[in-house]
Amino acid sequence: MRDSVLIITASTGIGAATARLAARQGAKLFVISRTEANCVELTDELTETGETCAFAVADVAEETQVNAAVAECVKTYGRIDALYNVAGISGSKFGDGPIHTCTPQGWDAVMGVNLRGMYLVSRAVINQMLTQTPQSNGLRGSVLNMASVLGQSPYPEHFTTHAYAASKAAILGLTKSMAGYYAPHHIRINAIAPGLTATPMAGRATQDATLNAAMQRKQPLRGGVLEPGDVAEASWFLLSNASRAITGDTLIVDGGWSVTG
Repeated sequence: MRDSVLIITASTGIGAATARLAARQGAKLFVISRTEANCVELTDELTETGETCAFAVADVAEETQVNAAVAECVKTYGRIDALYNVAGISGSKFGDGPIHTCTPQGWDAVMGVNLRGMYLVSRAVINQMLTQTPQSNGLRGSVLNMASVLGQSPYPEHFTTHAYAASKAAILGLTKSMAGYYAPHHIRINAIAPGLTATPMAGRATQDATLNAAMQRKQPLRGGVLEPGDVAEASWFLLSNASRAITGDTLIVDGGWSVTG
């Protein structure tokens, strides 16, 4: 996918790791994030080594900002070949928790970013893809949605944010529905469901000694918490031409979480 245009809605963690990998493969990157400093840092890192990267600062839950950011990508590169919907939050600090304690504010905050944000970015990008001449592989584009192992494999001893789990389970259904509709339009839609990964969002969890010990048993393939690169490699596969015949699928990258009991 040399010279293909990839939007990533994150500037740290798995999104940044995927951006670095995609750039090394010759993709042109466009980063959308609400934190300008992180956007600048990642863009400078990639451009200093000769890669192609631009960015727009936007809150994915805000329609006007999303539309402007996607339009800026098209203005910069002329088209969009792939979208990685990474942006998301863990809502515990907003009031997410077990359903009997989860606050309406916590529920709305999580759904507002994890689902509304994905909807808004996907809508803007797919509208652009539908207008594009197919690539040499016959496809107009590829979309990858960030789910989570918690969307289908709960771990109640340590993870009790039910709004977060519900949002990630909803992403699996959204991905299937989108994939079925857009396959005749030659647009692929897939999801990826990581286990616990060492990202800024998971910072507090990964610093918990008890949880780290549990992860050594729960995610034995990697001896505990995953690294962003573990997920990035699988993500790039689903975004790239290597998976050109795959749509409507969810790739679980969890180090064994979902099969270890």
